[in-house]
Amino acid sequence: MEWRRKHVLGLADFSTEEMEFVVDTARSMEEVLTRDIKKVPALRGKTVINLFFESSTRTRTSFEIAGKRLSADVVNFSSAASSVSKGETLLDTAKNIDAMKPSIIVLRHPASGAAHFLSRHVSCSVINAGDGSNEHPTQGLLDLYAILKVKKKVKGLKISIIGDILHSRVVRSNLHSLGRMGANLYLCGPSTLVPKEMSRGGVTVTNDIREAVRDADVVMMLRIQLERQKTAYFPSLREYSRKYGLNTEVFSLAKKDAVIMHPGPINRGVELSDELADSSQSIILNQVETGVAIRMALLYLLAGGYGASH
Repeated sequence: MEWRRKHVLGLADFSTEEMEFVVDTARSMEEVLTRDIKKVPALRGKTVINLFFESSTRTRTSFEIAGKRLSADVVNFSSAASSVSKGETLLDTAKNIDAMKPSIIVLRHPASGAAHFLSRHVSCSVINAGDGSNEHPTQGLLDLYAILKVKKKVKGLKISIIGDILHSRVVRSNLHSLGRMGANLYLCGPSTLVPKEMSRGGVTVTNDIREAVRDADVVMMLRIQLERQKTAYFPSLREYSRKYGLNTEVFSLAKKDAVIMHPGPINRGVELSDELADSSQSIILNQVETGVAIRMALLYLLAGGYGASH
């Protein structure tokens, strides 16, 4: 297929063919990452700006490495050390950056819809690196790819996502990526953190972690996002961990070859025990590795693929 997108704002309007195309492109990018010299000149002369209004380690570093592996000039912009701290708006910041003629802006912002807003006001491509509780499309794609690498398929797998569903942008992207690829999705957490409306479209919602984990092929744990919570959704972290933390006893209900995932950062001892986080069935670090290939693929398709054909 021919890549037709200028922006990657969310997976809600991605077709299965587009997601498969990104994964196929990421496979070729992974070959680059196995070389002694992990660099190709695909985006030489292009500029990628990481515009992050929230703290991030994995995603920002992953995009930075991805850009540099493709020989792009990568600029990291932190709102704390910029004119944003003096009251400059997102729009003014973006227009100033756009005037410098970057090829791609990678945006993370606490407001849902920020990436869509930005895309309407700049001439370059925009990649959504997480907007509020809306979407995190590159995480949804890398999770899809990480599962495909281990399980060789997604269709028919029982994939359980457990934790703070309400505030998770990762879940909303995974509903599109994994759901559209035919996974049997289970969402689990306290009733205060699992919106009932998510039970549509073949998704099973439960408040029982044992039901979610039983016979699961993939168990994805989410951290409690205390920074987004404006009220108390459960009595205490200790109580939450007791009822919704994944330990060896609960995980023994999953299939023998089940794998554990987590978008990070992990709150060890809260949603996931040390023993499981570091076990051979954990593919958490594989997710991080896969993330670089997926982000290389998207940077290439937007600045190389899209730019070359338009």
